Amino acid sequence: MNKRFLLIGLAIGMLVLASLACDVSASTAAITSATLTADTTTGAATTTFTPDQTFYCVVVLANAPDTTKVKAVWYTVDDAGTATKLTETEIVGSASPINFKLTANTPPWPVGKYRVEIYLNDTLNKTIDFSVQ
Repeated sequence: MNKRFLLIGLAIGMLVLASLACDVSASTAAITSATLTADTTTGAATTTFTPDQTFYCVVVLANAPDTTKVKAVWYTVDDAGTATKLTETEIVGSASPINFKLTANTPPWPVGKYRVEIYLNDTLNKTIDFSVQ
């Protein structure tokens, strides 16, 4: 009977040691907010821009370790709903807030629909539709 308890104790001890040896890393990072603005000074949220404005997406993180990846992917969206990628930017780190920005290569922006997708550690976290009028 004592040998059985000894073997069970030894097996449990080995399992504990094996689990400690594994490198388990679960990120606690979260996006608490993501808003579009034309002015990072005031931070006034908007989903409607004028053709001459720069698009800013302000992302606020919580519990983000230094290895956190946040990516913004910008699109134009046609009347049929088909999205065409404009560009993407990825930032790695724990700094918050993150200010992503998109400036027209040849201003002004065409009137129409747009979208920005925000990814947290390669997983889509938030999609924001907006327009230029």
